[in-house]
Amino acid sequence: MWTLTFRVLVAVLTVLSIWPSADCAEAPDHAVRVRIDQSLAPHPRLLLTQARLDDVKRAIAADPTLDAVWRAARAQADWALNAPALERRLEGRRLLGVSRECLNRVMHLAFAFRMTGDRKYRDGAVRQMLAVAAFEDWNPSHFLDVAEMTAALALGYDWLHETLDEADATTIRNAIVAKGLQPSFTGRHSWIRGTNNWNQVCHGGLVMGALAIAEAEPALAAQVVARAVDGVPQAMKEYAPDGAYPEGPGYWAYGTTYNVMLLASLESALGTDFGLVDTPGFLTTADYYLHVTGPTLLYFNYADCGQRREPAPAMYWLAARRKQPALLFNEELLRVRMTQRAEKQRDGEMGRFGPLLLTWATPAGDVDAPAATHWVGHGRNPVAMHRSSWEPEATYVAIKGGSPSVNHGHMDVGAFVLDALGVRWAEDLGMQSYESLESRGLKLWDRAQESDRWNVFRIGSQSHNILTVDGRQQVVAGYAPIVSSREHATIVDLAPVYDGQVAQARRGVRLRTDRSVLVQDEIRSLAGAGESSVRVRWAMLTAAEVVVGKDGSSAVLSREGKTSWMRVVSPEKVKLQTYSTDPPREHDAPNPGTRMVGFEVVLAPGRELRFAVELIPGGKAGAPVAVVPLSSW
Repeated sequence: MWTLTFRVLVAVLTVLSIWPSADCAEAPDHAVRVRIDQSLAPHPRLLLTQARLDDVKRAIAADPTLDAVWRAARAQADWALNAPALERRLEGRRLLGVSRECLNRVMHLAFAFRMTGDRKYRDGAVRQMLAVAAFEDWNPSHFLDVAEMTAALALGYDWLHETLDEADATTIRNAIVAKGLQPSFTGRHSWIRGTNNWNQVCHGGLVMGALAIAEAEPALAAQVVARAVDGVPQAMKEYAPDGAYPEGPGYWAYGTTYNVMLLASLESALGTDFGLVDTPGFLTTADYYLHVTGPTLLYFNYADCGQRREPAPAMYWLAARRKQPALLFNEELLRVRMTQRAEKQRDGEMGRFGPLLLTWATPAGDVDAPAATHWVGHGRNPVAMHRSSWEPEATYVAIKGGSPSVNHGHMDVGAFVLDALGVRWAEDLGMQSYESLESRGLKLWDRAQESDRWNVFRIGSQSHNILTVDGRQQVVAGYAPIVSSREHATIVDLAPVYDGQVAQARRGVRLRTDRSVLVQDEIRSLAGAGESSVRVRWAMLTAAEVVVGKDGSSAVLSREGKTSWMRVVSPEKVKLQTYSTDPPREHDAPNPGTRMVGFEVVLAPGRELRFAVELIPGGKAGAPVAVVPLSSW
């Protein structure tokens, strides 16, 4: 009766064009079960089917860089052959490191077996899988651990299926069911319809587990798949409207990779992704990831994110889906870099998803530079990126709006980074190890205004390239939209994240034709009886050496044999200074080689002030350019 009612509802919604696609009508358990019964592909059915493997081998034979990546992947598999069996050891509350290492080893070993037929790789993968299958559990209290372990055993079980003896196959299959799938139906799990990366990772890992053992447990598999088709759109909606990912590029790589693994596994195993790929913003997120990487090949690393990145396998899948090779411009540069140091494996270079790069890559050929040098993405954590060209020494400036309240958010609203001459001049310290903070009892995941989270130096206001007012934190509940972004200029309305601190705050960044950058702020202090003067600090984090000029309002920045100039055009007669980034509290991580450079101004009640700072790569600064109001940009 429920199924009939659901189908009537789907028919009505489809007529009204509310339901996203006809395929999504197959989401209920019954419809998924029918598809499993009628359309389930034979093993290997997850991602690397036999037909796809043949394509991969041809691509490697035709492309020396792909061949080098394959050699690097095989070297990592060779290392895993002699690695001791994994043990159930938690780090704090997480087994996640063990789960990820299991995925790393099993994926590389099973891939190497598929490529070579050498049984030692198969035996090595089975040894690792049997070790974790014997764990008492996969730590369901932190369900990411379960999801990644399930993905590891699902790929190993599927890719090696025809070679497994019955006893080993039964042990691995039972572990997937009892320690992976069944715990997801016990208790309450916020990730099922959550909006962050947990949704993507947990549904992705469990769907792979379900599809791997679907012929043995068709009813359970149908439940897992139907739940994912219903739940994962809640996280995929976060890419709307343009593809910008609220949690930053590091978590983009994590969540999007599992999201693509989910979609690709549904397609390869069942012949459909149930229309999920058409979720608004999902395919266009490839543009976000392309532009969020600077010419230095470092991230614009806002939120909980480090600077360094490696090739993203998901980008190869997205570029193929969109038939736009230019999306792989950065990936190919990174792939060449990987090739140049392939002989140094094993140093973690490939990462646990390394074989997926080979699974989804095609022979490189010549990837043309993208046409666009400007990109803006709105949504819950809007960002804009501008660059002078796609050359390695191009100038690149990126800025963000948004809110500290987003998952993994920092007090970084209005923050910017700057690349030029192949050097990063303005940067972000990035994240600090969660366990280093949780182990000290900090409530790291509480995002209330007075939370411990904001008293972590790398997370709070004091370390970011933003304005601070009287040393206070930004307002967690505030949201700063990008109000204008065109050509090579972006303006963010910052007032909501300084509510109660100033009456107005706007920041603009402009990439000028001479490849210099202007950062301009317009501030009005609070007026009225009882209001006091406020001290506003403008600051920028850098790893460059800073020498302040005799005039006090300019400085020379030097790094890696290159120089850039900083000059305060407005207000006049300010004094630049440097601020230490030494850990202010015992729980803070060290930040060697970095410093803040900036200035402070006292603003009387009801007064307006304009800050204008020029950042000029290369030669000595010329005459200052006239500063016009942001309203005239």
